[in-house]
Amino acid sequence: MGQGSPGGWWCRLLERQQAGELSTRHVRAVADMTGVSERTVWRWLEQAKATGQVDASARRGYAVSDEVWALLGEVGGNVAELRRRLAATGGGAGVPSASTLHRVVRKDRRAGRTLLTGLEPVVAGPRRPDPLSELGLNVVADKGTGGQVFLREQKHLAQVPVLVPGAQVVHTPAVRSVLRTVAHAAAVGAVVCLYGDAGQGKTVALQYALSRLPHPARVRRVHVGVHPTVPELRRVLADALELGRRLPRGAGEADLMLVNALRQPRVLVLDEAQRLPGPALEFLRGLWDHPDTDTALLLAGAGSERALRRVPALASRVLTWELVPRLGPGEVAGAVASFHPLWEDVAPDDVAWVDEHVGHGNFRTWAKLTSHLTAETYGRSSVEVNRRMLERSCARLMGPL
Repeated sequence: MGQGSPGGWWCRLLERQQAGELSTRHVRAVADMTGVSERTVWRWLEQAKATGQVDASARRGYAVSDEVWALLGEVGGNVAELRRRLAATGGGAGVPSASTLHRVVRKDRRAGRTLLTGLEPVVAGPRRPDPLSELGLNVVADKGTGGQVFLREQKHLAQVPVLVPGAQVVHTPAVRSVLRTVAHAAAVGAVVCLYGDAGQGKTVALQYALSRLPHPARVRRVHVGVHPTVPELRRVLADALELGRRLPRGAGEADLMLVNALRQPRVLVLDEAQRLPGPALEFLRGLWDHPDTDTALLLAGAGSERALRRVPALASRVLTWELVPRLGPGEVAGAVASFHPLWEDVAPDDVAWVDEHVGHGNFRTWAKLTSHLTAETYGRSSVEVNRRMLERSCARLMGPL
């Protein structure tokens, strides 16, 4: 419909309606421009048809003020929570509907309005207090009674189902290697495959490495389902790059818009890459083959290396194949003691026994054991973790030994 003032848009919209040329496409365009729903635009048109004029305040639509935008940052970008706070502050008067608020916030973000949420983790030395909670993993929310520990819901890309307060990201050789690989890939815009068996700590190491980048705000995460089609992958890539509904319907035009977005120095993270079928991986290869692409692509997941090997054209473009292995028998005692202070005073023979029977060098298993032990020892002033206690905790994971 072209550019111009809101009054110009409405004049052209009314002209098309009178000429019988009005379509949903025109109404949708005006709805996007004014930050209202399509139903509202149709209602205003009915009003204009009946009265010959449209209320000026209605044409302007709702706008998010700087104060409300700052409040949105304080609640981490959660629009529903923002609306609850606005309603609580103003008694509900003048608060837009949830759909309107979502629509206007999306419109402002797509237009480049910066949202400062303060959610990016900040590195403050080699050991950080409870960094796993900052990475979106579970932490204790409330203290129960009788030795019970209640946990929040799992969030974001967390792969460890149960963790405890006081846990640390352990700087194992694998974690240090992932740090170097991610930094290298981000600097040169390369493709990296991060693989290893489930529970070895790939996601935690990757999240931690991303938080150490000079510009963590440039990181974009792509969430894919199981065996997505190329159109589905195109859509989730557009969402990750904040292209949203601006993505054209035509495949060629949409791909060109994706390539233009990938010209910026970003880091695109695609976890669970083993879910991608061959056509989707070929589509990724086509995007990263473009000479203007300056975005690093991090593909991670248990079995992701096998999926990529099935597409030789993409596999040949992988700069680094980064394996995150299980902990060796000689690494376990030091790693778990660094992971949580609960293990510092456990006898080395007992740690070796747990690893032989249950742990098997798998970090996720050790995290779950730590959670069970924390729940059992909670509220006690002095506790010695002995073999009997370890046997009970192991039995909860593996059944009777």
